[in-house]
Amino acid sequence: MVAASANGGGIVIRAAVPEDAASIAAIYAPHVLVGTVSFETDPPDARQMRARMAASDGLYPWLVATIGAEGGLLAYAYAAPFHKREAYRFACETTVYVADAAQRQGAGRLLYEALIDTLRAQGFTQAIGAIALPNDSSIKLHEAVGFRRAGVYREVGYKNGRWIDVGHWQCQLNDPAVPPVEPRRFADVGVVRG
Repeated sequence: MVAASANGGGIVIRAAVPEDAASIAAIYAPHVLVGTVSFETDPPDARQMRARMAASDGLYPWLVATIGAEGGLLAYAYAAPFHKREAYRFACETTVYVADAAQRQGAGRLLYEALIDTLRAQGFTQAIGAIALPNDSSIKLHEAVGFRRAGVYREVGYKNGRWIDVGHWQCQLNDPAVPPVEPRRFADVGVVRG
């Protein structure tokens, strides 16, 4: 389930494992503590991150980008339910976070492309990305991998002394069939590239 990048840069995309939880938490923490990219106010620790990964229950992918097969984590991405109600089960929400030291080196895009390819192979119909605004780099990343602006919720989050808008970007993964086909489990599909 390991897919090396096509750019020859030594970036490897693979499924996240529980042992990655501490590194994933470390990548995420600065996004919680500084700025408004995340609306959480307390960064989760490794145990909490492991629980979030386990909550995907084999359906939703958690992927990581590393330097080489055994290298440190550069970024992580995952999918989660778009909403909890049963009728939404064909759509998912996607997220990607890149370590500060790995910004603008291509890991985020390679990782997000692999996540989108994997979700397509699973049979999901839509991916939704929520972006705290303004965030030009996240918008560019989402649009580069096929997302299009779907709308904005105005002033729905309050953090760091200000109200924040949240934009939603949507990517059609597969044509919606009638009747719909149930998405396959990530555990059965694995990481897909291209």
